[in-house]
Amino acid sequence: MKNNLHVFLGATVADAAARPLHWVYNQKKLSIYIKGKKDFSFLKKNRSPFYIIKTGKVSGYNEISQVMFHTLLDGHENIEKRFKKKILKNFGPGSKYWKNLKLRSKYKKVKDWRGIVKGPWIHQNIIETVKNIKLKKKISGGVKVNESDGFCATLPYFLYGFDFKSLEKIFKIVTVSKISFKYAMAKFYLIDFALKGADDPIKEFIKKYNRNPFFKGIVNDIKKIRKFGTKFDPTTIKKLGMACSYPGTFNSSIYTIINSKNYKDAILKTIKAGGCNCSRANFTGAYFAALKGKNSIPNNWIKKTIPAKKILNQK
Repeated sequence: MKNNLHVFLGATVADAAARPLHWVYNQKKLSIYIKGKKDFSFLKKNRSPFYIIKTGKVSGYNEISQVMFHTLLDGHENIEKRFKKKILKNFGPGSKYWKNLKLRSKYKKVKDWRGIVKGPWIHQNIIETVKNIKLKKKISGGVKVNESDGFCATLPYFLYGFDFKSLEKIFKIVTVSKISFKYAMAKFYLIDFALKGADDPIKEFIKKYNRNPFFKGIVNDIKKIRKFGTKFDPTTIKKLGMACSYPGTFNSSIYTIINSKNYKDAILKTIKAGGCNCSRANFTGAYFAALKGKNSIPNNWIKKTIPAKKILNQK
């Protein structure tokens, strides 16, 4: 696929595969949901305690990737301006995401949330971005959380071959979090090593950035994770971080990657670990697609992923 879009396909399919079990933080309860199933991707019955959408659709993390992807399909002129317009159309007033904003706001006031939002769940970064774009702020990115929306928004742009230096301007459209940017850049370099044929991109990353002050904390964490052993344990994900924010979402992904044989194995482990599996699935899916190629993505999973067809058409 041109422009390395098989990597984007890997992220999209992984997100859709994990989506019905998104944000299930009780690992005991999750184990009951998947009991007896060898392949518990694309569950027909929604188990997310927060929101429900049709199986095969993607979470808000990958949805912002789709918005950038369609922006690029329309052309490469005035990308930032057109991306903002598409964000407003897809997530802003009048959209299904924005209509659910009031219901989404309620969960913060409830200690043990059990409400189900019918329709997509809008993320904090995107809420802030929509408001800032409407206010015509030059930098529209959110400031309140350190999550994966920026990486997801920038992934298609990165895959189309834009240089590393230009990634930040796209990233800041969605979030201005310095922590999020640092971890997103680490993800992009790891994917880049994989695309360039490195046998072990994580090892290459450590080798190249071991003395780089920008990535010092990330390199040190990866070194610690590499010593955890080779048997995957979902409870380790709980210790590293099950939630949406960095560094947990990155470190848990690295732990899964190190302890996985291939794309399918990695995504099933990501799902099984629970929590914000969709944010981790986007990176893990992109990584293994870059490392192992398009054919590593299960064809029956691709067929179940609603946005996949548009990506496959870009041959």
